[in-house]
Amino acid sequence: MKKPTELEMYLFDLNGYIVVKNALKKSEANACNKIIDKLKNLKNGEWQGYIHGHNYGGKEGLNLQQIYEAGKPFEKLIDHPSWIHHMLEFVGGKGTFDHNHGPLFIDENFANVRGPGEAIGIHSGNPEGIQRNHYRYQDGKFHCSQVNILLALTDIGEGDGGTVVIPSSHKSNIQHPEYKTNVMKKNKITSAETMTASKEIYLKAGDGLIFVDSLCHGSAKRVNKGERRIVVYRYGPSWGFFRHPYRPSKKLLKNLNTFQRQIVMPHEKILKPEGK
Repeated sequence: MKKPTELEMYLFDLNGYIVVKNALKKSEANACNKIIDKLKNLKNGEWQGYIHGHNYGGKEGLNLQQIYEAGKPFEKLIDHPSWIHHMLEFVGGKGTFDHNHGPLFIDENFANVRGPGEAIGIHSGNPEGIQRNHYRYQDGKFHCSQVNILLALTDIGEGDGGTVVIPSSHKSNIQHPEYKTNVMKKNKITSAETMTASKEIYLKAGDGLIFVDSLCHGSAKRVNKGERRIVVYRYGPSWGFFRHPYRPSKKLLKNLNTFQRQIVMPHEKILKPEGK
């Protein structure tokens, strides 16, 4: 299993993100894409099995929520060797109450399919002070409330609507003036890729972008033909709770190994008074 290098830990602390090249093998990415081919025509609010078609009412594409319910290729992503040790390191909490019921918890997981003209606006950032996005490094250890792995299932280059980040904004104490003016006041929103100090991340199919959620991020608008496909798994401490009202199915939990079940449902066993 890959462990974060000293350089990766430095860059994650410095910039709030790192890129893991070839996080998925070509065969793994292809297996995920074959499943998405069968799901991508879901409409917002529709279900196929335990997969839910979802978006936020804008032009951000289709989210396939609970994608770890879609079969073995997505189950493998729960504790994939390319990044699981990065999550253990960056979420942190080893030897503390945060590990009482397991080392990690996935509070949201989805695939996203996005076509021409679609994007998601810039959002998040440390000045918001959201507990879910908490970032801290203390006594030689990371303590992050949410760390994401974003996996490219297609090549994402110029014009493909790449993820846009503002490096180091996970530690900024001041709201970006352009965000403050254009997003918060709901005027004409500046595209994420045009904001000062922003950086668009280009990825090859199979590459992974690991970032702390307090990093100010969004995406560029896709202008090329075709589709941008990504998968996102969000990891936090085991005491966290689900962002949306989804819950893992009994079928999924039965399929998983013990470590995976701890990550998906840390409190799978619920204590009840005797006789109830």
